[in-house]
Amino acid sequence: MRVLVKHIVLAFVAVAVAAFAAEDAAVQGCADGALVSSIKLEGLEHTRNRVVERELQNRVGEPFSVEKFEAEKRRLQDLDLFTEITVSCNVSQDPSTPSLRDSAQDDTFLSVTYSFKEIFRWIPSPAGKETDRDGLMIGLALANLNVLGEDIRAEVQYRTSTDPFLENNEYAFYASSPYLFGLPLGWNFEFLRTDSYDDIHGYQDDSWLVDLDVDYEMLPHLSLLGTVAGRELKKAAFLPEFGFGFAFDFRDSKLDTRRGVYYEYMLTHVGAGDNQDSGCDVSDGESCEGMGGENYWELLTDARAYWTLNRFVTGATALARYRPGDVKFYDYYYHGGPNTFRGRGGTALGGKEDKADSVRLGVHEVLLTLEERFVLMERHAASVMGVNFFYGVQLVAGLDGSLLWDSGRPGWDDYEGAVYGGLHLVIPALDRIRFEVGYRPDRGEPTFYFGLFDKVTSSRWRSR
Repeated sequence: MRVLVKHIVLAFVAVAVAAFAAEDAAVQGCADGALVSSIKLEGLEHTRNRVVERELQNRVGEPFSVEKFEAEKRRLQDLDLFTEITVSCNVSQDPSTPSLRDSAQDDTFLSVTYSFKEIFRWIPSPAGKETDRDGLMIGLALANLNVLGEDIRAEVQYRTSTDPFLENNEYAFYASSPYLFGLPLGWNFEFLRTDSYDDIHGYQDDSWLVDLDVDYEMLPHLSLLGTVAGRELKKAAFLPEFGFGFAFDFRDSKLDTRRGVYYEYMLTHVGAGDNQDSGCDVSDGESCEGMGGENYWELLTDARAYWTLNRFVTGATALARYRPGDVKFYDYYYHGGPNTFRGRGGTALGGKEDKADSVRLGVHEVLLTLEERFVLMERHAASVMGVNFFYGVQLVAGLDGSLLWDSGRPGWDDYEGAVYGGLHLVIPALDRIRFEVGYRPDRGEPTFYFGLFDKVTSSRWRSR
């Protein structure tokens, strides 16, 4: 046992030393305080220079700062376009910019070179999605992570359920970018065709969805948000959506956040009332009972806070959605699975599947999470047969809280809690793959969960 513990400790030390060495290698020959006389970008074969330049904080004519480089490196990693980002400097006594000759301290100037290794651009690959309703869905996808070199991501997908196999199907097209024609107007477009039996809510989800979300950075750390969508649900109605809100974002990065806070408030209206045509053909023996249009408002609050000490990252998140008005059963929220509450659903470690059911349905929801992450391995660049990618490893443990209710104020009967732990693989495009085990004290049996993306992301777009 002592030998085993010794090897584990040595492994942790080796990982830490390798990570610190990688951090040192990312900055070569760059001294704080020396004036930047020129900036050069290398390795951008498929990415336009302006995509990188708008994220840089070190500027020509200003003192170079390693701290600024670490910040801009996190911003560049957020683009999900590069596996490796390094900076190197050449010191000279004569700046390439004549106006700087009398500005530098001790006549020291820096020619700064940023070097990039781009991630694979075209991704013909298997497609995956994990929802509380359909479980694991697999299929095929074709994605371009950098259309026209402008940091525009476009993707087409076909996904089908694994259990029951081929019975629940989705066809999707996604496109997104953090900029529009050079303006800080982020946008995300989604088209989704669904033909799936929803065994939680008890109806056939035969629907079409078109959605556009926009995010305008009005001021540093303050964005205005907007959304407009239309959903055609067979046997129910056409369900229009429109919403607006704002967000304060003080995170160091949007992907794999280590420090900072995020707060968002959104007000959205869904539906147009019960007087809509349900599209249900009673002559064919179809039942229209319980279907029809909706008419409600959704008040959403999304709060997140992160703090880091060495390799330990503490995160606290809260997602609350209150929906006054007429909400039909097919849009009730469900809690259970890797995207919501890791204490229900999933697969018991004994092999028995804890299938999702209609017990935990509600009009309003609150999801609470307190999570501790240990960065076992920082992002590490790799290449296989000319395909560049990166990977990282994190150990996680945390607490999940779930509040789900229909009307009035929630009580303790509406609350459930669970603990969980597991392993996260940080990868391109999907953000992370999550392998987790949850335990709910009143159930008494650990349950395994498999998830894609960070939970705070998948909780927002999960299948209704």
